[in-house]
Order: sequence, then structure tokens, then C-alpha cells
Amino acid sequence: ESANVTLRRELDLFANVRPVVIPEKNIDWIFYRENTEGEYALGSRGVEINDDISIDFKVTTTIGTTRLAKAAFEYAKNNGNKNVSIVTKANIMKKTDGKFLSLCYDVAKDYPQIKTDDWYVDIMAANLVNDQINSNFNVFILPNLYGDIITDEAAQLQGGVGTAGSANIGGRYAMFEAIHGSAPRMVEDGIAEYANPASINRAAVMMLRHIGFTDQAAALEKVLDEAQDALSLPGDGTGNTAKDFTEFVLQRI
Repeated sequence: ESANVTLRRELDLFANVRPVVIPEKNIDWIFYRENTEGEYALGSRGVEINDDISIDFKVTTTIGTTRLAKAAFEYAKNNGNKNVSIVTKANIMKKTDGKFLSLCYDVAKDYPQIKTDDWYVDIMAANLVNDQINSNFNVFILPNLYGDIITDEAAQLQGGVGTAGSANIGGRYAMFEAIHGSAPRMVEDGIAEYANPASINRAAVMMLRHIGFTDQAAALEKVLDEAQDALSLPGDGTGNTAKDFTEFVLQRI
């Protein structure tokens, strides 16, 4: 099991928060992904009945969903009553996703000023790449697995998973990370020097804001935006290197 998954569970970091911003498309998204339940609640502790059938588990609890939804709606309220979209597959997963959807709408009743809608995860995956409507979305609430997948898609639209930071927020602790992990594929392929450092630095921006260093966060974010426009780090062993990125940021910070 990954260190991140273990820390999320042991520290009860229930909300995985991932922003994606694409100014030229008027896109300003923030995803609230449930972080300790869903398909990941029991990790690899599924059941192999025999050679022909295996079963994994999906878990949805009232407290787990409610506290996530409240965090998302509080963010929407505190940032100008942004629209909130709930993403599930409740038409198929009626017990777990159905419960998740119902609980999110229960929380929404406490925020009547906020427009709330819901979408199936497959349709939302298509909506994110639909330039006719994708700028209409603001805040998303998603169960664990869907949030994992959809936020990677969103980060790719921003410029790749190497461009997005991630916060893991709990009632007492918080942890900040690059959404792509440690890029083991690039290490195995011998191209680690071309890994994009932007993601972990975006996480640092989120951490600085979380602990109250808003001016420093804004300064770092501005330079990261400039680096994203000026440099090319496609992650395939071509373009600029992590060293190029570092020098660019240090010269301008």
C-alpha cells in the first residue's frame, strides 16, 4: 500500500482537494474527492472466492460523505457561492453512490443560495472536454475512485498531471502532495531528470495558503504560471528538464 493512502487513513484526511485552472478557457475548477472510503476503504483486502471469481468492496458512510459535502459547500459559499456538482454513478451503484448522492443533497439544503446539480461520472468525463459547457462548472464533489480518475483528466487538460497540486485535509491534520506520486515510470525509463516539478510546487502553494502565508503563496504561484507558459516538460524525455524548471523559478521568485 502506498504511503499516501496509509497517511490519509491513519490521519483521517477525509478530503482530497485538487484545483485546476485554465484561464484562457475561463476554467476555474476545484474538486473535493472523498479520501478514505469508497473502493479504497479496505485497500487490497478483497476476497478471492476461487480461481474464477474475486470480490472487492466499496464503502459509503454517512459521516464520511456528509463532512466532505460540508467542506465543499463551505468552500463554494466562501468563494462567491460557486456552483456545486455532485458526481456519482448512482443509477447503477444504488446502495453506495445512491447514498452518497442523497447525503450531498441533504447538505445542499443548508446552502439554498448555491446552485447544485448532479451528473453521472461517465457524462462528467465527457463534459470536462466539452468547451461549450466546461467553464460552467466550479466545485465538484466525488466519491474516492471517481475523484481519482476525474481529477487526473482535469489536470491533463491544464497541461498534464505534472502541473497540478493536491491537498489532503482532515479535522486536525493536512498533507500536501503532487497528484502523480513519485513518477516511478520515468525513473524506470531513465528519464527522471525530465519529470515536471510543478505539481509538488503547486502543492507547496496550497500548503502556504493553508498555514496563512498567502503573499508567499501568491508569489510562488505567479512564477509557476510563468514557468508553465515558458517551458515544455511533456514527460517523455524531451523538452526542458527539472533543472531548467528549478533555475527558471529561482531566478524569478
